[in-house]
Amino acid sequence: MANYLADCYQTKSISAGLVDLRDSQLPLCDGDSAYGHRSVAALSRAISDARVIVVAAPIYNFDVSAALKNLIELTGDAWENKIVGFLCAAGGASSYMSVMGIMNSLMLDFRCLIIPRFVYATGKDFEDGQLISNAVKERIQEFATTSTKIRNG
Repeated sequence: MANYLADCYQTKSISAGLVDLRDSQLPLCDGDSAYGHRSVAALSRAISDARVIVVAAPIYNFDVSAALKNLIELTGDAWENKIVGFLCAAGGASSYMSVMGIMNSLMLDFRCLIIPRFVYATGKDFEDGQLISNAVKERIQEFATTSTKIRNG
């Protein structure tokens, strides 16, 4: 989903970076020394420099992944007053509203402006790790358009 969104931005000639947490060696947030880790500093800069942050996250057990929560804890202030959107994938449709908790946290803790239209996909929308659903692709295209129109401030 994130790669498809990046392609949508590219076709609109919009600059976008893609960060895959699997490629970052983030420490677990310990409330102390973890904040000084070089990977944390690099990701904090990337988040701080971004106009819009799109989180593409899996839903596990009716919530976003622990890796995302850890990222937010480690990079906290970098999220301040950012426009944030979500692309979520889960095994089934029952977790549709699971992302609301993290959205509320970002709004209340960091005064983020949340893009109200988020994209949610289920296992049936993928085949061999590739997005195959035209309906989800259309929603991502709409999301790309919306995310470029919203202004914060």
